[in-house]
Amino acid sequence: MKAVRFHQTGGPEVLRYEEADQPIPGAGEVRIQVAGSAFNPADGGIRAGFLPIPVTLPHIPGYDVSGTIDALGDGVDGITVGENVVGFIPMNADGSAAQYVVAPANTLVKAPVRIPLADAAGLPSVGLTASQALFEAGELKAGQRVLINGAGGPVGGYAVQLARLAGAYVLATASPRSSEIVKAAGADEIIDHTATSVLDAVTEPVDVLLNLAPISPEGFTALVTRVRDGGVVVSTTPTVTTPGDEERNVRAVTIFVHPDADVLSHLVALIDNDDLHVEIARHVPLSELPAIHQQAAAGEIHGKVVAVPPAV
Repeated sequence: MKAVRFHQTGGPEVLRYEEADQPIPGAGEVRIQVAGSAFNPADGGIRAGFLPIPVTLPHIPGYDVSGTIDALGDGVDGITVGENVVGFIPMNADGSAAQYVVAPANTLVKAPVRIPLADAAGLPSVGLTASQALFEAGELKAGQRVLINGAGGPVGGYAVQLARLAGAYVLATASPRSSEIVKAAGADEIIDHTATSVLDAVTEPVDVLLNLAPISPEGFTALVTRVRDGGVVVSTTPTVTTPGDEERNVRAVTIFVHPDADVLSHLVALIDNDDLHVEIARHVPLSELPAIHQQAAAGEIHGKVVAVPPAV
């Protein structure tokens, strides 16, 4: 099969588009003929060796997948050959940047039918991150106010939509490049952080502050002053400590996305009900994935990119 692999960690130049052995599903696993493999920034961190996720070399990246089941391992029930699925698969195992990938059956759910199968690869990890940040960590409820800092990225797009669906009032920061997408996602207020101080723009306290953007420790601590007493600060940025305020009972949570088939199934249902929209910025042939890593390293990737393997 065709796959993108790296045989050593390093820059994007270590990626190779090459032949690899077709994987065989083990007990509890299935094999997927890949329709789409979404690129995520963490793919670059794993390739470079920056993230503490152990992988066996050579390694195939890609932990978001959509495709069609084509083989079952022992002990797999409730899933059938020919079924279209989507999933957030283990980050330390060989991934979806290939024509085939094996994955634990319990990480997969039926793919949405309203959108193209390849596009569904843009959902799992970012959709789960948004949901877990807002509801597991932030405990967001109807009628509350949430400030989403960095709403213009893929996670932010889902976070805005999910917060609105939950009945929250959404304030979102975005640059002019992404403001239309954030507006379409349903933000009640959009703060252009390139032209306005976010601190000055937030004039009423928020119940939840969700940070999805690179931020300085000082800037993050300043934003906490806009969170009401008893509120919560949630961040997906592990390189900066998430600040709280013990005196005002403002708690701080740093989240790391984890598989959750039940939540992923719920997100798929929202898509099929036309309540949640998947935004894909670009589709590229799998052979061009090394170039996407190069562009990402140069800060030139905006929005979700899905790599499409060649037909089998």
